[in-house]
Amino acid sequence: MSGAETVFRETSAEPRTESVPFSHLSLELGHLYMEDFVEGPSRLRRHFASVRPWVDAARAGVGPLPAGRRPRISTCFLIDDYFSRLSTPAELIPPLLAAAAEAGLTIDYLARESGCASPSLAPGEAAHRDRTELAEAVLHRLVELPPPGSNGFRPPVSRTGWLTNGRRAPAQRTSAALDSTGAVWQPPSETGARGHSVFMDVELWSGPEEERTWSCAFLASVWQLVRLGLLRDNGRAVMTPTDWFDKEFPAEWDALPPVLKLNSAADPFTAYVTCSVLPARFLPVEHAVRVILDQVHVEDEAVRKVAERSAGEGFTVPAGVVDRTSYVFPPGL
Repeated sequence: MSGAETVFRETSAEPRTESVPFSHLSLELGHLYMEDFVEGPSRLRRHFASVRPWVDAARAGVGPLPAGRRPRISTCFLIDDYFSRLSTPAELIPPLLAAAAEAGLTIDYLARESGCASPSLAPGEAAHRDRTELAEAVLHRLVELPPPGSNGFRPPVSRTGWLTNGRRAPAQRTSAALDSTGAVWQPPSETGARGHSVFMDVELWSGPEEERTWSCAFLASVWQLVRLGLLRDNGRAVMTPTDWFDKEFPAEWDALPPVLKLNSAADPFTAYVTCSVLPARFLPVEHAVRVILDQVHVEDEAVRKVAERSAGEGFTVPAGVVDRTSYVFPPGL
């Protein structure tokens, strides 16, 4: 015997973070409710006609890039099949793609909002690597920012389902005249406010734990993290696009993968930064998204991979996750 020691180590003790390809920009061409689609093709044509000039501006704004490098830009569209299913993929998707094409736009990737909650399997499909309770996983990654002077009285977000960007107003059940302690009402305050507070309290879900309905703001946060390539399931990438070559679409939403790649020549789905062109009604939702993203702990290895890849390309990526997202809210959209 040589006396040399052999060291055995569990493979699971060193989880490997799967790499994903990156575009420079993930450009979202819209997010509509099922009720919008019910209005018919004319509603879709108006949408994309309004979106088109802002898409051109977003494309032109990518950079600067080293000489000789072209920007990699992919487009996507998120369909709400989570809160309502008033139409089928076979009825809804073809006119959507036709309206985009009429405006000179191509939807590279089509995503289902229900996939941001829990990607489903097509009937008869074997267990899929992307079958992850994404919303639940992101919930467990929330790290609440305690406001100055907090005492831990309020239960954590995992129990209440509410996340805030500051200190809530203390609950007072008596009037000032009846309050023997002399306590006075205090307003809520935003953590790190500049001059004046813009306080927000965000509902992440409703209903009992076993039957949660995730909020639009929370699913939109998951959607941003997916597009930024920052979510993993035990090191594996999630919601990876599935090539879609069929000319026909099924009658059931659950028969579709969470993300469809419709353009075989498209740049990668995940990107260093995102831009979303949305109707103005989504502005409060996206404010809530920024509050949530500010308090999500992202895997260090996933962040490191983005930093290394972007630095190697000479493309500056903000350090903060929330700063990698941008929006356009065109009037009348």
